[in-house]
Amino acid sequence: MNPLLLTDGYKVDHRRQYPDKTTLVYSNWTPRKSRIEGLDEVVFFGLQYFIKKYIIHDFEEFFFKKSKEEVVEKYARRINNYLGENQVGTKHIEDLHDLGYIPMVFKALPEGASVPLRVPMFTMYNTIPEFFWLTNYFETLLSAVVWLPCNSATIAKEYRKVLDKYADETSSVPEFVDWQAHDFSMRGMGGIEAAITSAAGHLLSFTGSDTIPVIDFFEEYYNANSDTELIAGSVAATEHSVMCMGTTEGECETFKRLVTEVYPKGIVSIVSDTWDLWKVLTDYLPRLKEDIVAREGKVVIRPDSGDPVDIICGNPNGKTEQEKKGVIELLWDVFGGTTNAKGYKELIPQIGAIYGDSITVERSVQICERLKAKGFASTNVVLGIGSFTYQYNTRDTFGFAMKATYGEVDGEGRAIFKDPITDDGTKKSAKGLMKIDLVEGVYHLTDNVSWEEEKQGELKEVFRDGKLLIEQSLSDIRARVKSDINVEA
Repeated sequence: MNPLLLTDGYKVDHRRQYPDKTTLVYSNWTPRKSRIEGLDEVVFFGLQYFIKKYIIHDFEEFFFKKSKEEVVEKYARRINNYLGENQVGTKHIEDLHDLGYIPMVFKALPEGASVPLRVPMFTMYNTIPEFFWLTNYFETLLSAVVWLPCNSATIAKEYRKVLDKYADETSSVPEFVDWQAHDFSMRGMGGIEAAITSAAGHLLSFTGSDTIPVIDFFEEYYNANSDTELIAGSVAATEHSVMCMGTTEGECETFKRLVTEVYPKGIVSIVSDTWDLWKVLTDYLPRLKEDIVAREGKVVIRPDSGDPVDIICGNPNGKTEQEKKGVIELLWDVFGGTTNAKGYKELIPQIGAIYGDSITVERSVQICERLKAKGFASTNVVLGIGSFTYQYNTRDTFGFAMKATYGEVDGEGRAIFKDPITDDGTKKSAKGLMKIDLVEGVYHLTDNVSWEEEKQGELKEVFRDGKLLIEQSLSDIRARVKSDINVEA
C-alpha cells in the first residue's frame, strides 16, 4: 500500500489548513503520563525499526519506485471515494514523488534509554519548505507503530528489576534471570506486527521467547546476527493436545517416553495439569525419579491453570497437603537439591518448573517473596509472560503523543503549544524548539530554545533526507537497558 494512505482520514487536507506561507512544522514524541503506579520512566525503543521499515523501505518500494501516474491515480481514487468531492488535490503527492526521498529530520535519544515522563524521546521536522505538511502527516503511522515496543520494553524492564532483586537475595545463579521471564505472548497480541515488536521489547531485558519471527526482526532492523549472538532462545515443550492424545491412563507413560526416548537429554518442558497436577508431582515423578536424575538436562514441570502464586508456592488455606505445599516444595520432596551460600534451597539441576498463565509484575513479586519466605531461591521457577501482560495496554498507558510545538510562517518562527482549560494537565504540551540534557544520568527537557541551543544536547540526528545516519544494534540497546537497571539497583 502507498504509505501515504497509512494515516487518519482527517490528516489528508491539513496541508491547506495551516496558515499561508507555512514552511516548517516541528513536532515531538513524548510519554506524558503513567497509568502504572510507581513507574515514571519509559524505555525508548522502536524508532529505528519505524524509519527502516516505513520511511525508507516502504516509501521506496510502494511509492518512489512506482510510476508517478500509478501512485497519483490510486491516491486520488482512494481520497475521492473516501471524502467525496473535495479539494485535497494531488500536486503535493506528485511533488514528493518527483523529489524521490522523504525530506525530514529525526533527532532522537539513544534507543534503550529510560526517559522520564514529559521528556521527548525524539523530534522531527521537514527540511524543504514546501513539504511542511509531512511532519504531522506521519503522526498516525508513527504512533501506531512505536508506542507498543516502548510499552513492552518498559514492562519487561520492570520484570527484570523484580527478578534481579530476588535472585541477588536468594540465588547462586543470578545469571539465570536472563531466561527466567519467557515470552509466550504472540498468539494473544493484536496482529503479527504487534506480536513481533512487543516481543522485541521483551528481549531487551531477557533472552527467552517463543516468538520466532522476532529473531529476523532484530537481524533486519537492529544489526543483530543469530550466528554470533543470542537473540532469543527456547526449549522443546509439549502442549495439552500432546498430553491428551496419550490418554489419562497413559499419562505417566507419556512422561516416561518424553524424558527417556523423545528427549533423552537437553531441556524439555512438559504440561502437567491436563488432568491432575498433584498426581503428576506425587505419583508419576517419584516413579520416574531415577530416569530424570540420570538425564543430562532438565525436565521442566509446567502447570498453567489456577492461581499462579498458590500453585507455585502453595496455598496455606489449601484443602490438601499438596495444595498447601505447592509445586516447588513438592518437587523438593521428590528430588531434593542443595542449600546455597545465601541459605536458600535450590532444586537439583535435572528438575524445574515454569508457570505461563496470567503472570503480572505484581504476581512475580508475590511468587518470589513467598518462595523466599519458604526458604527457596527465586530461580527455581521460570515465569511465562504472555499477552495478559503485553496486550492489556494502550497508547494511553504512558500517555504517548506526537505534538507540534514550533513552526515557521513567512520566515518567522512561532513557538506553539496546547494547554486545554478542561484538562488535568496531561495534555499541556511543551513549547517551541527542544533541548534535552543528561544531568546525573537523568534526561531533562528545556523547551522554547533557539535553533543554536536545539543543535546541542542529547537529541542526535538519526535520519535526514532519506538516509539513516545512526545505526543502533541490539547488543548496544540491551547494554543500555541493563546499565540503567544496575544504576537503579
